Amino acid sequence: MGGTPIPVAVIGGGQAGLSVSYHLRQRGIDHVVVEANRVGHEWRERRWDSFCLVTPNWQCKLPGFPYRGDDPDGFMVRDEIIQYLQDYVAFFRPPLVEGVSVTGLRRAADGHFEVVTTEGEFTAEQVVVATGPYHAPSIPRMAERLPSHVEQIHSSRYRNADQLPEGGVLVVGTGQSGCQIAEDLHLAGRQVHLAVGSAPRVARFYRGRDCVAWLDDMGHYAKNIDEFDDASAVRMRVNHYVTGRDGGRDIDLRAFARDGMRLYGRLTGIDGAGLGFADDLKVNLDRADAVAEGIKDAIDAHITAQAIEAPVEPRYVPVWEPSGHVPELDLAEAGVTSVVWATGFTRDHRWIEIPVFDGRGYPMHWRGATSTPGLYFLGLPWQYSWGSGRFEAVGRDAEFLADHIDTSRRLADVCGALTGAPASVASALPLG
Repeated sequence: MGGTPIPVAVIGGGQAGLSVSYHLRQRGIDHVVVEANRVGHEWRERRWDSFCLVTPNWQCKLPGFPYRGDDPDGFMVRDEIIQYLQDYVAFFRPPLVEGVSVTGLRRAADGHFEVVTTEGEFTAEQVVVATGPYHAPSIPRMAERLPSHVEQIHSSRYRNADQLPEGGVLVVGTGQSGCQIAEDLHLAGRQVHLAVGSAPRVARFYRGRDCVAWLDDMGHYAKNIDEFDDASAVRMRVNHYVTGRDGGRDIDLRAFARDGMRLYGRLTGIDGAGLGFADDLKVNLDRADAVAEGIKDAIDAHITAQAIEAPVEPRYVPVWEPSGHVPELDLAEAGVTSVVWATGFTRDHRWIEIPVFDGRGYPMHWRGATSTPGLYFLGLPWQYSWGSGRFEAVGRDAEFLADHIDTSRRLADVCGALTGAPASVASALPLG
């Protein structure tokens, strides 16, 4: 990759990087996709054994390669997702370099980008950073206060119940990963203790269809970030918890509690084997239910407005209520021998030596284009719509950026011919 600058370098070979590679190839733009590991690494190495998608297979729409299986309303399991990505690579054979990590990115004086990798350096005229938002596992510092004999793992390292020592398990966090891991342990017969946060939930099915199908018909997934007054807050929202396991079903934490799981409020502190919890369990459960019921209200309104024939379904009735605040848990007394931290990830863009980040470390962009000419991001949550970064809509974002890259290169040829200006100035032209 040394020598003449590469027209476009795509950093990251996941669904985002592969999607923009497809569109760049369709436009005849030379490029390279640099992947630190191998295609499917995140799904292969950071997902548990029973992992499956929470969105139906029909929403898997990588460019030129929509889901082609015989179960469009089902939910691909981990190995099927990996195979889907591998088949996509075989389908259009991108210029992919695997096993090479990018360790530095900076802007040279001539406007080109210098890309530093574990196999040397090269230059590129334009760069698409498609590494996603989930880089480093996030574990709170209070974890250091747990006794040394308590096994601790992050959700990205969890595979199954058998990898943990015998005894009870505390799961901290109730986003999608935390709830699904808690269910996996519960179904395996483990005594689960769950610290419940403020994540919302959604029903799997309602009035004869998957809620995702209803919301898709209602245009929910086509709504873009510019339609929200609080775009920054929207981008930081936690996903609704639900599961596609065994054909799909609700995740009802109240039902888990009824069946023996121990629920607590948000974890607030650790003092050796003693853990403290906030008095917010009831509030968190009620709010999660309210969100799920609010989505049903919207579906009801859509059915009425469109005069759709759909079966009537009774509303959810809570099957369990907290009897009172449980302020603390003694791990030894409860027989808890391990903790799973389902506390998410942090972004790590320290290798990018270009000032395009806000005070929180989030890339400042509009539809993936930054204020630095020629530098783009792809695959971020809510980059432009709900599906950004997901199989459902990452291809649309990729197509937009590929169009802009193509247009800027064509304008560069014209500008260069008329004025002698370098190609690097073209990408500074307005989008749209």
